[in-house]
Amino acid sequence: MSKNLEISRRRLLGTVGAAGATSLVAGAAAGAAGYAAAGGDGDGGPALATVGSTRVPFRGAHQAGILQPLQARGHLVAFDLAPGAGRKEAAALMRRWSAAAERLMAGEPAGSADGGVARDAGPSALTVTFGFGATFFDRTGLVARRPRRLEPLPAFSSDQLDPKRSDGDLWVQIGADDALVAFHALRTIQKEAGSAASVRWQMNGFNRSPGATAQPMTARNLMGQVDGTGNPKPDDAGFDGHIFVAPGGEQPWMTGGSYAVVRRIRMLLDDWDRLSLQRQEAVIGRRKSDGAPLTGGTETTEPDLDKVGPDGKLVIAADAHARISAPEQNGGATMLRRPFSFHDGIGPDGTPDAGLLFVCWQADPLKGFVPVQRKLDRGDALSRFIRHESSGLFAVPGGPAEGEYVGQRLLEG
Repeated sequence: MSKNLEISRRRLLGTVGAAGATSLVAGAAAGAAGYAAAGGDGDGGPALATVGSTRVPFRGAHQAGILQPLQARGHLVAFDLAPGAGRKEAAALMRRWSAAAERLMAGEPAGSADGGVARDAGPSALTVTFGFGATFFDRTGLVARRPRRLEPLPAFSSDQLDPKRSDGDLWVQIGADDALVAFHALRTIQKEAGSAASVRWQMNGFNRSPGATAQPMTARNLMGQVDGTGNPKPDDAGFDGHIFVAPGGEQPWMTGGSYAVVRRIRMLLDDWDRLSLQRQEAVIGRRKSDGAPLTGGTETTEPDLDKVGPDGKLVIAADAHARISAPEQNGGATMLRRPFSFHDGIGPDGTPDAGLLFVCWQADPLKGFVPVQRKLDRGDALSRFIRHESSGLFAVPGGPAEGEYVGQRLLEG
């Protein structure tokens, strides 16, 4: 093996390892061998690169797609049940979707109708995550099992929401480290919906590919800012209680589950790019080069929110995004952010239709997303450079046990 290839391999392995993905590669060799070698010469063909062979388990206490590192490609899609479809049809649909997702996440063909889009690839860290919107419970006669935490989000003054691209009976999040693998899963989910449900809206996103940087680092958004520094980590005290629904809750079928808030946030990039670097950093409250707070240190240094400069003014301004969104400024409100960037072309006015597909996870939206967004809505300096254009809230049940499909405890309990 050449020196350059060996360095590249070490970088890839380092990216997976540093992201805490040791548990994600369980069974990777078995999953990667199946689909990638289909139609091969009998010896399994050449070994897959590390990125392609990474496999995420479908079953577990929580659904995949919540705790995993950011993925290079994502699709968010909402469905509405067909007129006349009810609980029976919904259960059959979730059974089909779960079976297809389990095969795809193992790097196997989706079934006899598989189009072969991802034939040469392994699992590529594919995750498929399913959730239920508030209207799902009306359509299926399960209103008594609708969680109180699924109440509609309050209105915010900065919202410019398109109802056609918001909400939905069912929600599916697809993520992978290969674009074709992600598309293949999206296409399969759409086909498996059959006549039971139709697409309400669909959005496509991306992040930096694993191994694209010399060392693992926090992602950047389309404004060029390091984005996600303050995300809670699974080994933080109280993490599970903030992110996942504990046993003994209001709705037992949600044990191990979480609530996903989904927002399409348009970034007004032309306006942003007109700002000087100094002004951009003042708006955020962090250095653009490395994400460190303006009060000094490194990216992971806690901002000194009380520090004043020689002029007697706060170093991190009162309306800086880093200050407004800090947990200590919001009663300890905690959510796990797992977004994708998006770019849907250039508008008629010549501005990019681009920004963030914001996805955050919490055990209770009223204690996670809502208080933080209310605070941002009242005085975040970043607000004049973004626009919330769509919104959704979905109950995402825990991971399926062996022999179960996602949502079975709700639909058959």
